[in-house]
Amino acid sequence: MTQNTNTYLTDKKFPFCPGCGHGISINALNKALLELNYTPNDLVVVSDIGCSGLIDPLFATHTIHGLHGRSPALGLGVAMGLAQKQGKKVITFIGDGGATIGLQHILEAARRNVNMTLIVLNNLLYGMTGGQISGLSTQKYKEIIDFEKDIPPFDLIGLAHSSGAKFAVRVNAPNKIKDTLKKAIETDGFSIVEAASLCPSYGMKRMNDLIEVIEDENVLEHDRPATKIVDAEVHSLLEDTPILDQKYKSGLTERKGILIAGSAGGGAQSVARFLAMAGIYAGLESTMKGEYPITVGTGFSVAEVIFDKNKINYTGLPHPDYYIIVTEDGLNKVKSKLSSEGKIYIDEKLVNDELLTQYPNMIAVPFSKMANRKSTALAASTYVLAKENIIPIDALKEAVSTHRLKDIFVDVIEKVIEKY
Repeated sequence: MTQNTNTYLTDKKFPFCPGCGHGISINALNKALLELNYTPNDLVVVSDIGCSGLIDPLFATHTIHGLHGRSPALGLGVAMGLAQKQGKKVITFIGDGGATIGLQHILEAARRNVNMTLIVLNNLLYGMTGGQISGLSTQKYKEIIDFEKDIPPFDLIGLAHSSGAKFAVRVNAPNKIKDTLKKAIETDGFSIVEAASLCPSYGMKRMNDLIEVIEDENVLEHDRPATKIVDAEVHSLLEDTPILDQKYKSGLTERKGILIAGSAGGGAQSVARFLAMAGIYAGLESTMKGEYPITVGTGFSVAEVIFDKNKINYTGLPHPDYYIIVTEDGLNKVKSKLSSEGKIYIDEKLVNDELLTQYPNMIAVPFSKMANRKSTALAASTYVLAKENIIPIDALKEAVSTHRLKDIFVDVIEKVIEKY
C-alpha cells in the first residue's frame, strides 16, 4: 500500500465491475478531501458488507469494516469517541441494501447529530447478491423489472432530515457529487449524502437511464448545532472489586467440579458465587458460570463451580464430580448430562425407581425439608460440602457474610450442619 500527498487513495485497483458508479463517488470524495486539506491520519473511513464495502483497501486512512447495515452504528461510535479531538472526521459508506438493513442506525445517528458524514451509494438494488430490490428501489425502477410496484421506497433523505440530520442531500448528477460531499464534510454535525450509482451488471447501465428512474435531487438542512460529547471521569470497575485473601485451608488434592441444578429464584447462581468465593478463601483457584433462560423469573437455573489447587485454564465442566439437584426444573435441564461417574445428590422428592436403577450413584437427600424454596440450593450445597469435605464450612460462611441476607444464610448453613 502506498500513499502520497496528491491523493487519499492507495495504489490498489478499484474492485468494481466495469461501468460501476461507485468509483465516481470515491474519486469525488478523494478530490473533496484534497480541497479540505485533511491529513490521512485525521480521517476514519467506515464501511460494511456489499459492493460499497469493498472500499476499505482503497483509502490510505484509518478504515473500519463492519457487518451489513451496521456501518452507521460503528461510525457513530467512532465519531462520539473523537468528538473532543479537533480536526478529525468520520466518513461512513453504505449501500442502499445496507441502508435498508440498518435504517434504524442511520436515523439514530441523525437524531444524535454527531460530527459524521454518511455516504449512501444508491444503485437501487443489492448488487453483490444478484440484483434483488432494496428499500430504496424506486417505483419507476420496479415498474421496469415488474416487481413490487405497489410498495413505495423509503425516502431516506426525508427520514434522516425528520430525525435531525443537519445536512441531508440526494444528488444524482455525477458532476455535483464532489461539491456536495465537500459541503457535507464541512458540516459540523450529522450529514448524509445519497448518491445515485450505476450497476451495469444487474441494474441501470447508462446514467441517462438511471436519472429517469431515480428519485429527484433534494437538499434538506437544519439550523441545529452538533451534539457536544463530553467525556466523563469514571473510576475503574476493578476498584470496587473486593480482594479475597486466603483465610482457611482446604484438604483438596485434585480438581473437583460441582453442578447445581435448580429453578429461577432459588438462589442457584448466588450459591455458586458463594462457593467460588469460599474456594478462594480456602486457598484454591475457583470459577463459576451460570446458565438460565432469558425469562429469568421462571424455568431452570443451573450453575457450575470448579475448585483446583492449580490454575484453571478451561472453565467447562463436561463431567461434574458432584451433582446437586434441588428442583424438577433443574433435573429436566441436566438429565441428559447425568453420568455414573460422579455422585448425584438429589432431593428425595425427585427420585423414582427408574432413576435409581439407571444411576446407582444417585443419593436421595431431603433437601426441600432443610430450608425454604429460596434457600434450598444453599442448604443442599452446604450438605454436600460437609459430606465430601471439599472446602471448610467456615469458608462458605465467610463468603455469605458479604451478602445483605448474611444472617439468614449463616443460619441456614448452621442448621444443616447441626441437623444433617
